[in-house]
Amino acid sequence: MTHNPHIGSSLDELLEEDGILAEVSAIAIKRVLAWQVSEAMSNQGLNKSQMAEQMRTSRTSLDRLLDPENTSITLKTLERAATVLGKRLQIELVDIEANDTAVVK
Repeated sequence: MTHNPHIGSSLDELLEEDGILAEVSAIAIKRVLAWQVSEAMSNQGLNKSQMAEQMRTSRTSLDRLLDPENTSITLKTLERAATVLGKRLQIELVDIEANDTAVVK
C-alpha cells in the first residue's frame, strides 16, 4: 500500500502546498460578496441599470462586481455598492494560526 502524504492534512494545507491558497480564498470571498450584493439588489427591487446609476458607475463596472470569478474589484467600488444598498462594508484581517484565512462579513 502506498502512503498518501495528504491524508490527515487540511484543505488549506493542501492548497498552500500547491501554491493556490490565496487565489482560492480570493475567489471564495468574491463569490460571497457578489452573491450578497445580488441578493440585496433583488430584495430592494434594483436592476443593474438602477444600481449602476446610484453607484455613479458604469454597468460594466457593476457587472465586474457581480461576476463571482472576477477578483479585480476595488474597495471603493465595494464601498459604493454597500452604501447604495444601505449596508456597511467590513473587512477584517485575522491570524492564520486561528485557522481562518480571511473573514468578510
